Amino acid sequence: MLTSTTPYNRPLDNGLVMKSINNQQDVERLAAFNGQIFGEGVSGMTSGLILHHPQTRPHHWLFVEDEASSSIVSSLCLIPWQWRYEDVILKAGEMGIVSTLESYRNRGLVRAMTNRHQETLREESFDLGIIQGIPYFYRQFGYEYAVPLESHWNMQLHNISDQWQAVYNSYHYRAATPDDIPLLMSLYQETTSGLNISAVRSADHWRYLLQHDFGTDMEGETWLLLDAKGQAIGYWRIMLQGFGDGLILSETSRLNIQAAQALLYWLKRAAVQRTKPYIRMNLPPTNDLIRAAGNWGAQDNGSYAWQIHLVDVARLLLKLKPVLERRIAASPLAGLTRKVIINLYREAFELHFDRGELRTVRSVGFIDGGEIRIPPLLLAQLIFGYHSVDELRNFHKDVSVWGEGKYVMDILFPKLEAFIYTTY
Repeated sequence: MLTSTTPYNRPLDNGLVMKSINNQQDVERLAAFNGQIFGEGVSGMTSGLILHHPQTRPHHWLFVEDEASSSIVSSLCLIPWQWRYEDVILKAGEMGIVSTLESYRNRGLVRAMTNRHQETLREESFDLGIIQGIPYFYRQFGYEYAVPLESHWNMQLHNISDQWQAVYNSYHYRAATPDDIPLLMSLYQETTSGLNISAVRSADHWRYLLQHDFGTDMEGETWLLLDAKGQAIGYWRIMLQGFGDGLILSETSRLNIQAAQALLYWLKRAAVQRTKPYIRMNLPPTNDLIRAAGNWGAQDNGSYAWQIHLVDVARLLLKLKPVLERRIAASPLAGLTRKVIINLYREAFELHFDRGELRTVRSVGFIDGGEIRIPPLLLAQLIFGYHSVDELRNFHKDVSVWGEGKYVMDILFPKLEAFIYTTY
């Protein structure tokens, strides 16, 4: 939304200047530039996010301009999210739509914009930086793979029985409208309640998905499943663009076995009508439809992962205080009183527990040794339950966790189930 904020303007070298968008003309210029790099769908997504997404702000959209030609040559944006970590809401800032004209590459433009992006994360008290980016590149900026992304199962059409047509005929189907938002919010809440980590999706997010993603790379359809009485009992979303050439199912609500069969048959019909050779289900492994489809031949094709940057380790751990205290209270270490020092090699953090309460978390600077030593980027994998301590020790020889510290870390940071459904 083009709400009033102070535009960012910082001269760089060689007649280049880093700016944030300031007016409608900047929106149009930036959308055109991103479309030039990525295609028309990203052009539409750029303007749609700026003008209609409930959380984006003008100063979140950075670009580098060559003053000699008044043309944009590089860009980067911050897309705000809220992630739910059990019962704690975390503020996450996605780095998105990163691009540079080929003739301007290797000049440090992305690095300069990333530095400003991370300044904004700190200034606005974001807990996480997140990105769906290309492999390896973003490690230089402090990002590490830590939350599943694009987990997907493929289902061949011949595995969906034509005998399910009778079940299919016992339900009704229609596209969702903005009037359905309260129902969709309720079904989404039920859907994500079984996940340890998920995205928070407000009524405004649903409104964006239903009204403002048309013509973008994230365009999707939202459908409702109705019972024989016409009562909506479930929903699903189809992405119109994405990886592979299958019909992409990106989301479903909770479904009983009959509803799952009916939906699979609907998906088969839709795939045939749209000349899609198979169904790609981008869903978590515990999703009801995945559990059902797995019984009829759906194949797990793995996943990519969100890359995570921890903006302020001490502040994040203290924000997770209710979760960490609850894990301690439910363990044999209930009533724990001790200082737990997590040494990230370059900097260590002390967690002070007093009778099970996490009193403080603070940086103690550089220390040598200790019973808990973890390379700094791997802490995100541990906090978000992507890997256990034992898995990290097996993968990385510079992870050293032993003694009571090992027991404490196993309790504080168990494996978790995370899945992030999009908000745009």
